[in-house]
Amino acid sequence: MTTALDILLNGLALGSVYALVALGFVIIFKASGVMNFAQGSLLLLGGYLTAVLHEELGFLPALLLAVAATALVAGLVDRVLLRGMDPRHHHILTIMTIGVDILLLTELARRIGGDLLTLGDPWGNDVLTLAGVTVPTSRVASITVSVLVIGTVFAAFRHTDWGLSLRAASEDQEAAALMGVRLGRVRTLAWALAGALAALAALFLTAFPAPGLERTTGQIALKAFPAAILGGMASPPGALLGSLLIGVTEALAAGYQSELSALGRGLGDVAPYLVMIVVLLIRPHGLLGTKEAVRV
Repeated sequence: MTTALDILLNGLALGSVYALVALGFVIIFKASGVMNFAQGSLLLLGGYLTAVLHEELGFLPALLLAVAATALVAGLVDRVLLRGMDPRHHHILTIMTIGVDILLLTELARRIGGDLLTLGDPWGNDVLTLAGVTVPTSRVASITVSVLVIGTVFAAFRHTDWGLSLRAASEDQEAAALMGVRLGRVRTLAWALAGALAALAALFLTAFPAPGLERTTGQIALKAFPAAILGGMASPPGALLGSLLIGVTEALAAGYQSELSALGRGLGDVAPYLVMIVVLLIRPHGLLGTKEAVRV
């Protein structure tokens, strides 16, 4: 029973961090219809900036500066590289994000090299005992911070002018523009917010019991992609639900690896994609996604 609770808690903690990244995918998709494959490199950028700044500035100032800088870089990607493209050509814009991802990852991998960087988080290797289960303090912190941040983002969707504009643009960009919605500003802010969420996620993906930040850390963001697809690419609540499902599934597959040895090693790494395929075979538009009406 203790093992099951431990796995469940770790899965929820992992899913809450995936939700930060998946929410970035969804926000950009709602604003522009683009699949942002540069999210992994933005995550690595935020983690790298925190790692190199925390010794000089302290943990919290370094984290805030890294989040702001990553948000700025993400906004510039939209403003400089994507703004001049025809927004109707979503496939071209998506391919461009792959190019951005390759460029950023190459430069960051060159800087990090074979090093293993720490982000200077205050939890270290501390642990807590909850209901007889020993859990790293960083896991509890990741759940707490993710709940607060995601709750704030959801409130912004509902109660701010930007959130209203984003929802209007996701329904019909032409009609939203005619009603005075500044689509360029909405899209740039969406990119900036996605970058900030990715930078924050980097902190918890590299905290104990993870070894730290390395040049391949950005690849972890790819596990949040099936979470966004699973929930429905245009549904922020779906991104949260899909992330929690992916996190728990991955933790269960890794925790019971010995019992599932007949299925091969490393099942936890492929479990998110297996779950995504199974769900999409049943609900092609995702758990909370909706079918689009198309005029013919």
